[in-house]
Amino acid sequence: MHAQPERKWTLEALARIAGMSRSSFAVRFKRTVGEPAMDYLTRWRMIVASDRLANRGMPIAVVAPLVGYESEGAFGAAFKRVMGYSPKQFERAAAG
Repeated sequence: MHAQPERKWTLEALARIAGMSRSSFAVRFKRTVGEPAMDYLTRWRMIVASDRLANRGMPIAVVAPLVGYESEGAFGAAFKRVMGYSPKQFERAAAG
């Protein structure tokens, strides 16, 4: 998930890669990492997106699919939910 944040990850796919059942993987991931796998993935995607918006100057329309979102709207909603502000607000603050 770290190397391919754009991939359409599912809990089943992650469990298969780990060689575990879906339920065993979910329990072990949460116990080890401290949050559910899909929440972790969303947070990781927003960290990657933040870097690309702030440090690489990439536009939102380019960043969204690079971190697994098919629309700017879906990306913007997820970004705001995780980061606390919209991607546009983040860009403005980063440009500072």
